[in-house]
Amino acid sequence: MNFQSELQEKTKEAEEIICRYLPKEEGFAAHLAEAMNYSVCSGGKRLRPILLGETFRLFSGSGHVAEPFMAAIEMIHTHSLVHDDLPALDNDDYRRGRLTTHKVYGEAMGVLSGVALLNYAYETMLKAFALTERPQAVIRAMEIMTHNTGLYGMLGGQSVDVENDGNPVSREILDYIYENKTSALIQASMLTGAVLAGADERELAVIDQAAKNIGLAFQIRDDILDVTSSQEELGKPVHSDEKNNKTTYVTLMGISKASERVADLSGEAVALLDSLGRKNEFLDTLVRELVGRRK
Repeated sequence: MNFQSELQEKTKEAEEIICRYLPKEEGFAAHLAEAMNYSVCSGGKRLRPILLGETFRLFSGSGHVAEPFMAAIEMIHTHSLVHDDLPALDNDDYRRGRLTTHKVYGEAMGVLSGVALLNYAYETMLKAFALTERPQAVIRAMEIMTHNTGLYGMLGGQSVDVENDGNPVSREILDYIYENKTSALIQASMLTGAVLAGADERELAVIDQAAKNIGLAFQIRDDILDVTSSQEELGKPVHSDEKNNKTTYVTLMGISKASERVADLSGEAVALLDSLGRKNEFLDTLVRELVGRRK
């Protein structure tokens, strides 16, 4: 398997699915739709839709029922980025190598487009009912998505991050932030793929832990890149954690030990996936590649 070539193909596939579900830029709210589409179409790794689709394949899922969820998870993720970049939060000017949504469309439209993306994600998920004869699986998948996005997931983690902005935090609080702000959406992606493909409760528990490890590894690697990468390479400002006096795994344990933690987490995630007795070579390689990514 040529991983990079296959990754490009999977990314292209995810892009096509996402674009298929984007709102049309028409009517009196066309400017809002344009701002929504600007942020979603600004590139990115499409990691969450790819993980969802590959977990669906891991459990021999067939048909198109996963596609609305692939588009929706990217909308949810993008909504969080649009709001992260706002002046009230991180106040960043660049994301994925170009101006952030609020810098192009203004702060008010940045707020509105983020909220609209979150709402439109749920509208998009509902379209899965027409693509399956197993409506209960769609309901379960939506329960996972909504739970992991809200108070007990991404937004809960974001709130604790904001409340502690600029203040030193303990490892316990940092783990809470990472497990919710970042891991929760990766868990939602992989659990949704598994549920839609018919995985049983034991298999879902394994996927949940593997995805939690992947999310933590991904965020810690982000901490490392903020220190070691460049703005050209990363597509967004570097050293922002230091500028904002943020506690990260790098500030707590240094680059070397943080890198070891990433390797341990990703290794455990692959071992968990292997324990299922199923094989998706691309998914295993993707998890391992997160350790050494440069952007």
